[in-house]
Amino acid sequence: MFQAKVKSETLKGIVDVVSTLVDEAKFNVNAKGVSLKAVDPAHVAMVDLKIDKSAFEEFAADETELGIDLDKIKEVLRLSRAGDIITLSQDEDKNRLVINVGNVTRRMNLVDTTGMSDPKVPNISLPAKVAVNSEELQKGIKAAESISDHIALIATAEGFEMISEGDTDSASLKLTKDMLVSLECKENVRSLFPLDYFSNMIRAIPSGTVVSMSIGNDYPVKLEFAIADGKGTVDYLLAPRIESD
Repeated sequence: MFQAKVKSETLKGIVDVVSTLVDEAKFNVNAKGVSLKAVDPAHVAMVDLKIDKSAFEEFAADETELGIDLDKIKEVLRLSRAGDIITLSQDEDKNRLVINVGNVTRRMNLVDTTGMSDPKVPNISLPAKVAVNSEELQKGIKAAESISDHIALIATAEGFEMISEGDTDSASLKLTKDMLVSLECKENVRSLFPLDYFSNMIRAIPSGTVVSMSIGNDYPVKLEFAIADGKGTVDYLLAPRIESD
């Protein structure tokens, strides 16, 4: 059993951070809230999402799994405006999710979750942690997009830098320690990442959000941030592209 009411912008935020990696997802639901772990089809990136029941206007659920086609949820969200309350309920008899937006009702078949595993989140300890406003990261991505298909993240005790280098041109965003929300750096680190994945992740993060990035040398980058007015958390992991000498 699952029944909930949620603000349209809260639901949109949840869908955006997940759909940047997968089209279909298994949401694990219980009395405390909603969680999800998913890996993209190429196994390059991962999302770990937790939403507390307090993020919803109303919430009642038994322990269950909901396999959801995220594109269908996006279609429903296009019918809503900011501030609208969306009602979600599980029709267990017909294996459907029923969504109400105003006087519109959408019934959609749930996706079979049999083949959807819960990937294990790797427990990695990285030597550098940078907290930065999402707008700064978006600025660095815009500068890099026309230059190359990869981007380097660099952290030192003095600050943080994003660099994209092409055959002839390069672009960089440099933030000194006083321009960051916080910086912990035990050693100089640098890792290279596919720009398309990194860009899609950063674009899915709501504006005005503080993003905490854990970085190592040729290790995955871990992005941590809050959504749903601080009542939910998202962790992204993105595998590095190993630089050849």
